[in-house]
Amino acid sequence: MKSNGAGISLLVGVVLLYLGAESLVKGAKGLATDVGVRAAVAGVTVVAFATTAPELFVALVGAVEKTTTIGLGAVIGSNVANIGLVLGLSALVRPLVVSRETVRRHLPFMALAALLLVGLGLDGTLSALDGGLLLLALGGFTVVLLRGVPDSEESSAGDDAVATDGGTAATTPAARLTAISARDLLFLAVGLGFLLVGARRLVEGGTAALYLLGGSDRLVGVTVLALGTSLPELAASLVSAVRGEADFSVGNVVGSNIYNVLAVLGVLTLVSPIRVPSEVVATDFPALVVATAVCGLLLVVRGRVGRLAGLGLLVGYAGYMMTLV
Repeated sequence: MKSNGAGISLLVGVVLLYLGAESLVKGAKGLATDVGVRAAVAGVTVVAFATTAPELFVALVGAVEKTTTIGLGAVIGSNVANIGLVLGLSALVRPLVVSRETVRRHLPFMALAALLLVGLGLDGTLSALDGGLLLLALGGFTVVLLRGVPDSEESSAGDDAVATDGGTAATTPAARLTAISARDLLFLAVGLGFLLVGARRLVEGGTAALYLLGGSDRLVGVTVLALGTSLPELAASLVSAVRGEADFSVGNVVGSNIYNVLAVLGVLTLVSPIRVPSEVVATDFPALVVATAVCGLLLVVRGRVGRLAGLGLLVGYAGYMMTLV
């Protein structure tokens, strides 16, 4: 791909990512209202899983066409970017107050995912057995999410319940499913489609440009692909922050970091074992652990991410990127 073509691909990708994020957030918010689920749960499930699709796509394509190192680098770099760049910029737009549900139910799994990845990858390889452990942890996270939905409904004192003809609140799973709006599902589908196409175009342009400069598979994954696949999270979180939906912004980051490791790498290891380069162990693993720890401390101790903390996250992310140059 020539430099002009790479530039056009990058521009088209950014535009599609923004439009996709707008549509995705609107659909997820409507879906949460339809079924009586809190924004924190919708952010960490629907939005987070949808914006993780580019990482999964890039990792699988990279494994089939080139090397699994690209997918590993994209996941680690994306998780660091989600905390330093996405959460940092979102907090600068508007301070983010974190729900107790996110801290109590979801944050521990983000820490567990990071520790599992580092612990399993220290030997230089992520095997199919390691991937099975990641997927097992994903199953545990899913169980916790499903058990959390009734709590969300109860805490709203039945305000979101749908009344039946007999005047009884329809809170059964079947009733919640029938309450889902086709319009909200359409917004979700269109948003996800734009995100996938936009991420593909951006990744194509960015990868071509960096390869022309002689970048390695690991560097391409940690920088260009990580930033490219983090743009859906960035766009979705920034739009949510502007609209005052802090639970979407934080839940999106936490959920995306969980799915990136447990789902993307879990599936990728089943396709092919992942080689973990020494540079990843020496530089990227520590960056992931530090970023996760700082994020956890902010959410647990302070219960919010203010503008000063957001600036600190951005500075830390810039420092990490400088070590890669």
